[in-house]
Amino acid sequence: MPEQFAELYSFYPAYSGMTLAFGLVLGLVVGSFLNVVIGRLPVMMQRQWQRECAAVNEAPEPEHPTFNISTPGSHCPKCKHAIKWYDNIPVISWILLRAKCRNCKAPISMRYPAIEILTGVTFACLAWFFGASWPTLFYMVFAALLIVMFFIDYDHMLLPDQLTYFTLWLGLFVAWLGGPVTLPDAVIGAIAGYLSLWSIFWAFKLITGKEGMGYGDFKLLAAFGAWAGYQMLPVIVLAAAFSGAVIGITLQLVKRKEQGQPIPFGPFLICGGVIAMLWGEQLLNWYWGLVRI
Repeated sequence: MPEQFAELYSFYPAYSGMTLAFGLVLGLVVGSFLNVVIGRLPVMMQRQWQRECAAVNEAPEPEHPTFNISTPGSHCPKCKHAIKWYDNIPVISWILLRAKCRNCKAPISMRYPAIEILTGVTFACLAWFFGASWPTLFYMVFAALLIVMFFIDYDHMLLPDQLTYFTLWLGLFVAWLGGPVTLPDAVIGAIAGYLSLWSIFWAFKLITGKEGMGYGDFKLLAAFGAWAGYQMLPVIVLAAAFSGAVIGITLQLVKRKEQGQPIPFGPFLICGGVIAMLWGEQLLNWYWGLVRI
């Protein structure tokens, strides 16, 4: 994100200890919320699909207790014991509880504090480099969406439309505000991003008779096209393919996964998108330098 864009809407300067601390604390709190979204949104979607299927088949709707982002409150998944506020402080409570439930002593996954730390560090970096500004807030929302999509796709091979569409429209809105990518470049990027993977999907299916990726991947690349512009799409795709190949081969060797077992592509697209947004111009310049030689 160019500094000029951040300075245009800045309320507090960059490279300040106050903004760094604010970004870190905000990120830790938001990271705790992201853990809830990652765990509950797929379940909410599954229950919605069950209700829709029942309606289509004119069958009774399955009965489920109220379940959404806020209800029920935080509880241990094993003993169902309600978690008190002092046991729900990001990272700190996990350390003080020694990664165990206070009531039943069941282990608490390290992924919870890891996501909180990841979000905290990301928000702190954005606040440090760009200050307290509206653009920083937009990029924090963007980062939070990417974190949620990364782990949901990793767990369930699912990229919810609610997240991919919101990310896409937010990118177009930022471009409309005068962001680092012009609105025409963002629109072209969104269209080209979707159509490029859509074309690869159908070409692969026609040749092999199999589906190589999901429609959520098309929408995710469209969202990155809106945020980074169409110029960065080749870098995103190549970086995603390279990281996917490396990790896929590693999983084959380390975990001895069966060949043909599906691997979600969304996390690799997110890695490629982040690489392109941080170092895309340098990579393109390096590539064109090699071509000229």
